[in-house]
Amino acid sequence: MEGLAQVAALLADKTRAAFCGALLDGRAWTARELASHARVAPSTASEHLTRLVEGGVLVEHRQGRHRYVALAGPHVAELLETMAAFAGPGAQPRSLRAASAGEAMARGRTCYDHLAGRLGVALKSGLLELGVVSSDLVITEPGMVWLKELGFEPSKRVVSRACLDWTERVPHLAGAAGAHLCSVFFERGWIKRIGTSRAVVLTGVGEQGWGELGLVGAPVL
Repeated sequence: MEGLAQVAALLADKTRAAFCGALLDGRAWTARELASHARVAPSTASEHLTRLVEGGVLVEHRQGRHRYVALAGPHVAELLETMAAFAGPGAQPRSLRAASAGEAMARGRTCYDHLAGRLGVALKSGLLELGVVSSDLVITEPGMVWLKELGFEPSKRVVSRACLDWTERVPHLAGAAGAHLCSVFFERGWIKRIGTSRAVVLTGVGEQGWGELGLVGAPVL
């Protein structure tokens, strides 16, 4: 359990937790961007990021003078999402802007490389009804055929995994299949990001695409 204690200690700090939450969008951020996000000095951010990299939570990429960091992989994202669900709802938003941002995240967002929020849960439910996944979110044989028609190619990564949604408190689809579907939705313009956040919204074209996939009815978000 020593390793568990070390990971818990890394994430117990509010600044480091804020960094990890921002990086759940699946993109690499610079140390300066994260410092601004968490409202800390660049030197303070650098110290925290070094600890997270050394702890295996983040990976570092250097490009010229810039230091970019990202989550170490989807397994870290799923751990963070599960911990957030376990922790329960946070403090009430202090402003209308914060409340609006929180509602947007609850409607739909990316959890590293797959869809989460009500949109992600609706996708999971649609796939279950279509027979693409089983009740425990394992891809079925017909489901694999369906995915391959969308260009999915199995790799060494786990094909599908249940990831506990921290806002909906039920699982959504993660793993290689979840990542591929999220990529398809972006590439076809079925979803788009709201500003620079990881909140996403289903577009009008996306509502049509939902039916094209054989899913029953566009999700009510």
